[in-house]
Amino acid sequence: MQSELVLLHGWGMNQGVWQLVQPELEFLYSGVVRSIDLPGFGNSGSCPTPYNLHDAAKHLSEQLKTGSILMGWSLGGLFALYIAKHWPEKVSKVILVASTPFFAEQHDWPGIKATVLEQFKEQLINHREKTIERFLAIQAMGSETARDDIKQLKQLLNQYKPPNTQALSGGLDILQTDDLRNLFAHCPVPIKAIFGRLDALVPYKAIGKMAALNTEFEYAVLDKASHAPFISHKKEFLSAVKSML
Repeated sequence: MQSELVLLHGWGMNQGVWQLVQPELEFLYSGVVRSIDLPGFGNSGSCPTPYNLHDAAKHLSEQLKTGSILMGWSLGGLFALYIAKHWPEKVSKVILVASTPFFAEQHDWPGIKATVLEQFKEQLINHREKTIERFLAIQAMGSETARDDIKQLKQLLNQYKPPNTQALSGGLDILQTDDLRNLFAHCPVPIKAIFGRLDALVPYKAIGKMAALNTEFEYAVLDKASHAPFISHKKEFLSAVKSML
């Protein structure tokens, strides 16, 4: 039986973010391509309380068929890795997109500065719409059609319900505190990845650190892309995906 390619979106988004690239992925992949909302985002309905990676990932794993290929962008990548480790029968391969097993900066690990995540959390409570809009602007950075990309993205995202406040806050907590480096080093399934060299959230230096953790790890770097290569550099992104599928 042909496995499914399942697309997992990032923080503050929903499955609408994949619609710009899903038709091409369906053409590249001979099986079913499905995008799913993370718990508490889009039309996912239920949301674990309190919001944590284990409960949210478990909820998500129940929607997967055996042997799925998980493509996880940003926060979605942490979900993909966690599911692959804890429910390995559900996953045949993980493809990370601008994602890392640990997003927070440490003295020995390049990542997002703690102050940046704190600011996001503060702004989220007081100005949710503005915070998500700012996040969208970061996603399209590096794209020659950034303004149009953001406009189109907003239209696609608005087809779904706005994210649950608890899921937004819990998602930031996961980005800030969940360290899956050990899990990444001993993952029972193959891990591939696509990065943007100009990504401010997953610094270029982190890629070498990831490769040192897992010798089987294969990846592609798109030189002019930032945090959302499937939006800003669609053609190059699809070319990289083709070889990973």
